[in-house]
Amino acid sequence: MMMLGLWIDSFDFELSRLDCLILVCMSMNNIIAEIDAEIARLEQARSLLAASETPKAGKLKKAPATARKKRRLSKDARARIAEAQRKRWAAQKKAAK
Repeated sequence: MMMLGLWIDSFDFELSRLDCLILVCMSMNNIIAEIDAEIARLEQARSLLAASETPKAGKLKKAPATARKKRRLSKDARARIAEAQRKRWAAQKKAAK
């Protein structure tokens, strides 16, 4: 936009406001056309790159997930955890008073 103003200022003749608006709109249309052309070139390049990355034999299959062995606590371990939780609750109750 600024370059257009410098370009217009370099001439010796007066331009009406309408003429200036027409020049600005033409310049904006040219810029938009160039952006659209660049987007089209980038989309074409992307599609070419994406096509070269895909495997020729088809989709890759994921390896089947192995089932995890279920972990079990012993009765003693469960009792120790329960007792520790009771102590924490008692400490909270005491601190609340």
